Formats: sequence, C-alpha cells, structure tokens
Amino acid sequence: MKFIDKFNEYFKNKEQKNINNNKMDELYKFLFIAFFVIWVINIFLRNPILLALWIIDCLFIIYRAMLKNPYKRQNQNMKYLAIRNKILEKFKLQIRKWKDRKSYIYRKCPNCKAEIRLPRKKGKHVCTCPRCKKDFDVKCN
Repeated sequence: MKFIDKFNEYFKNKEQKNINNNKMDELYKFLFIAFFVIWVINIFLRNPILLALWIIDCLFIIYRAMLKNPYKRQNQNMKYLAIRNKILEKFKLQIRKWKDRKSYIYRKCPNCKAEIRLPRKKGKHVCTCPRCKKDFDVKCN
C-alpha cells in the first residue's frame, strides 16, 4: 500500500510542478519537422552530412525534452522566435516590394538605413525620412 501511495503522490506533485514544462513550443515543432525532412531526404541521398545533421537534431530534441528548467527552454524558444521573425519580415518585405513594383519604389535612408516606400515619379525628388526626419535626394527612372 505504501508504494502505491508514494507513486500517486509523486505524479500528483510532478503534475503540479510541471504544468508548462512539456508544452510543444515553436522551436520543438521546427526541430520535429526538420527531423522528418532530413530523414526523408537522407533515405534517397544517403549523405553522411545529412546523417550527422539528423543525429544532431535528434539529440537536441532529446536534450530539450529532458530539460528540467522551463525558463531555459522558454529562453531557447524566444531566441528561435526572434531569428524566425527577422527572416519572415525580410520575406514579407520582398513580397510587398514585388506587389508594389509598378507604383512604388523602395529606397534606404542614408542616415538611419530605414527602408522607405516612395511613389514612383520620374525625375529627381527630395524625400524626408519618417524615422529620422532627414532630407535626402531620390532619383527615379
């Protein structure tokens, strides 16, 4: 009877402590998808570099699953999300540039390096940067 009581108490305490510990976060989803993509590609190519990547990915998934500290895991996820969002923003900007290519041009401010969307007008124009409020010349074809 003692063993069963200890067993039940252990899992009750474990559930209370680890409410958010085993949640599937965005980094875990990415690693899991990468795991299967590398595995499928490696089935056809039989490349030792892909095999090494697959093993590293597998080990990192296991490491994250075994982590006791949820804050460290959350910190890893936040770093991943910051990198992913930077990449996604660059792709979104390129898509927007492609959609606006007939009526707008995109120029960088020479002072603060901000990307500015300007209407496409022929000739030379003076533009004010909305971020740093500096004027600069823009030449459009």
